[in-house]
Amino acid sequence: MSHLPYPHLARDAHQALMLDGYPLSQIADTFGTPTYAYSSAAITQAYQSLTAAFGDRKHQICYAVKANGNLAILALLARLGAGFDIVSGGELARVLKAGGVPGKIVFSGVGKRADEIRYALSVGVGCLNVESQAELARISAIAKDMNLIAPISLRVNPDVDAKTHPYISTGLKDNKFGVPIEQAPDLYRQAARDPHLRIVGIDCHIGSQLIDVRPFAAAAERVLALLDLLVLEGIELHHLDLGGGLGIAYTDEHPPTAADWVSTVVGVIDRHPIARRLPIMLEPGRFLVGPSGVLLSRVEYLKPHKAEGKNFAIIDAAMNDLMRPALYGSVMAIVAVKPDATQPTTTWEIVGPVCETGDFLGHARELALKEGDTVAILGAGAYGFSMASNYNTRGRPAEVLIDSGQAHLIRTRETVESLWANECLAP
Repeated sequence: MSHLPYPHLARDAHQALMLDGYPLSQIADTFGTPTYAYSSAAITQAYQSLTAAFGDRKHQICYAVKANGNLAILALLARLGAGFDIVSGGELARVLKAGGVPGKIVFSGVGKRADEIRYALSVGVGCLNVESQAELARISAIAKDMNLIAPISLRVNPDVDAKTHPYISTGLKDNKFGVPIEQAPDLYRQAARDPHLRIVGIDCHIGSQLIDVRPFAAAAERVLALLDLLVLEGIELHHLDLGGGLGIAYTDEHPPTAADWVSTVVGVIDRHPIARRLPIMLEPGRFLVGPSGVLLSRVEYLKPHKAEGKNFAIIDAAMNDLMRPALYGSVMAIVAVKPDATQPTTTWEIVGPVCETGDFLGHARELALKEGDTVAILGAGAYGFSMASNYNTRGRPAEVLIDSGQAHLIRTRETVESLWANECLAP
């Protein structure tokens, strides 16, 4: 791949790949492989571009922690002023450990346990995004028991087709997420009568990796139609949460900019006389951290087939380190860190050592490789480490953050011993 899709990636005079001016080969040599490396400057620029697009319009950016929950990245975003969108008690604990403000946290997710709800209420999260009638009843009962009033918003399912992969589409009527929008008025009435609940907003989320702004506009229109019904009922709201899902360029995609996304949402919302006075919340994850990251991996073996069949480049990263290609069929750019002009360019299947035929990182990649070379998988800052596993008893990778010209280790590589630290031999 001759074109690098992100401005924080560049090649030096010898064509060696740099991340914010730092040699990626040096990261591989110092910290080993596989290793995730992230650009602090890229995350900062993405956040600032999004919040700047709002201008003076009241808003709150709540970073979707599921995209990448490393404490150093959460702390960076907290310092920038971000709130956080969480989906578990574990993510809540991470955000608080990293310095996140409880009142800027929204708690989403279809299966909140009672202990997680109690934890969230005890620390004072800003909002619980409710996804079912049963959950609404559970939150009310817990709030009553704690002698508290729970701030809630209904996550409504607007039945908007986000035109993305079925596994990351969340706004269709047959998805598990949210309350069908036609059922929302009755649930809002129920919540309004409940002395242990305080309605603070409406929430919706239609999917991930969206590269067209029109579904965002369609969802906003449906949210405004619900708002009109609630106004007639005398139900007051304090924010409109339009979720996340803005896509990024992995190879040749042309996603909207932050300004495109914000202007689309604001353009719909601010035509409404009441909605224009309400703060808008967005829940980006991939957009903020995806482009910042690369996964570094070394070539262990080359298995060329001279006559027929495929040529396999077996690298030391695998599907347990980066699940997206195997799970979604995602296509991510893969480039040599230090291209060797003496090697012939060959079409390679980039695969890992995990014992699954589905363990691939890229199909039919034109690369000049030899054993021992380092490759970089680009756009790996989101849903990379956060989805990693220990399948085949493989320790998860190290993580490194490039900040102000320095490489900081922000997660040590897991050892084999650490993988069985919580296991016990039967007597």
